[in-house]
Amino acid sequence: MLIALASHNDDIKRLLNKGFALRFDSNHLVVRDIPYLNAAGDLCYGALVAKLVFVDKVRVRQDNHQVYFAGSAPHGLDGKPVPNLGDHGASLRLEKEDVRVERQFSNKPAEGFADHFAKIEHYLTLVSGPAMSRHGVTPYTFNVDNDIIEESVFKYRDTLTSRAEIGDLSSQLKDDIIAVIGLGGTGAYVLDFLVKSPVKEIRGFDADTYYVHNAFRSPGGLAEAELGKSKSNVYSGRYEEFRHGLSLKEVHIDSSTRGELDGVTFAFVCVDTGPSRKEIFDLLIELGIPFIDVGMGLDRKRGPLNGMLRTTLYEADKAEAIRDKGFAELAGHPDDEYRVQVQIGELNALNAALAIIRYKQLRGFYVDDNASYNLLMDVGQLKTFSEGPND
Repeated sequence: MLIALASHNDDIKRLLNKGFALRFDSNHLVVRDIPYLNAAGDLCYGALVAKLVFVDKVRVRQDNHQVYFAGSAPHGLDGKPVPNLGDHGASLRLEKEDVRVERQFSNKPAEGFADHFAKIEHYLTLVSGPAMSRHGVTPYTFNVDNDIIEESVFKYRDTLTSRAEIGDLSSQLKDDIIAVIGLGGTGAYVLDFLVKSPVKEIRGFDADTYYVHNAFRSPGGLAEAELGKSKSNVYSGRYEEFRHGLSLKEVHIDSSTRGELDGVTFAFVCVDTGPSRKEIFDLLIELGIPFIDVGMGLDRKRGPLNGMLRTTLYEADKAEAIRDKGFAELAGHPDDEYRVQVQIGELNALNAALAIIRYKQLRGFYVDDNASYNLLMDVGQLKTFSEGPND
């Protein structure tokens, strides 16, 4: 990635050509081998770290006047801390653990910084000037890392994660292979959220056809050419340019298609009929795959719509016990063909969001103070009710 950046960004190319020890890590430009003096006047080496803001796949722009620093407080030839650095403690988790950010500098010249080259040169003068003067050293080591972190699953760099500085949390999702069983209203939103998360692979399954009504309760717009195609085909077309590791198939998951779940580490069940849900549950439990099932029940008994959204977690070692509690409907009814299945786009999206949040709690992305296995949200009261081992 570093070479690609240098090929499309003149400022990074200038840094590289001058000999700076550059690295690309977690959407930041890391400049290692930066000499400085500590409080005792000893020669030390640290690293400057600057955030990259991606304009497209390979072009970046300068973010702000601040930089991170891996190292202790730089000192001058007089043994005092370098003035006007705006030095304060800070932390930033990078993929490569040999660079550990400990502080942040904030020194803005009146004219600002035109690009990354100007920014790095500015801070180099402040931080390294005393060490270069006393010891005759330079930061121009040409010590370049070209292959530091594995390639991203995204075809565009995940700039949101770097801006929020949560790369270490997002990395906890990167080994998961996720199955989304059912790409209807809620399943389509589950897919949309997962596509934008760094999971290793997403497998979606739905053999049903995409109609106009599907467009009104699924993410994105509607192209007339999509109508009459399978849902899996439609969503493949929408997301194939966004990420790698996406496979959507015109398949109904049941005991005859169990091979489709080989290697899956987590699943979302987003189907709306009891018998289909039961067969999928039995298969996932047999295969030891943890999963989340979603459900929605709305009615018009009081005029406006009311009802409940449900998100139920089935961890592999507890799935049979949770299934036996009867949270999800697993049977059909004689009058199913006459029932009106009311679903609304924003509630599908909310149900999917609750499911994704619960999954990310399991992976340590979000705090989980409740450890619930069943979550209900009352639409009328906008309140959630949970049931777990401590209830």
